Amino acid sequence: MLTSILLQATEGQGGLIGNLILIGGIALIFYFFMIRPQQKKQKDQRNFISAVKKGDMVVTVGGVHGKVISVEDDTFILEVDRGAKIKFEKSSISLESSKKYATNS
Repeated sequence: MLTSILLQATEGQGGLIGNLILIGGIALIFYFFMIRPQQKKQKDQRNFISAVKKGDMVVTVGGVHGKVISVEDDTFILEVDRGAKIKFEKSSISLESSKKYATNS
C-alpha cells in the first residue's frame, strides 16, 4: 500500500519534470534558431556601418545606389550620379544589398 502511494506521487512529479524539460528544450531551440542568428546579423550590420569609408559603394534601405564621398558622425554623403549628392543617416545602409551590389559591380 505504501509503495503504491509513493509510486503514484513519483509519477505525478515526473509529469511536471517532463513538462519543464520540454519547455526548456523549446526555449533552447527558439534561442539557437531565432534569437542568436538575429543578434549576429545585428552585430554584423553595426560593424559594417562603422566601417563605411569614403569611396565605398553602398545601397541604402530605400534602394538608392551610390558611392560614399563623405562620412560624418551619424551621416554620410552619397554620390548617386555625377554631381548629384544626397545626405543619409548611417543607419539607412543595407548590409545585404550592399554586398550584392559590390559582387555584381
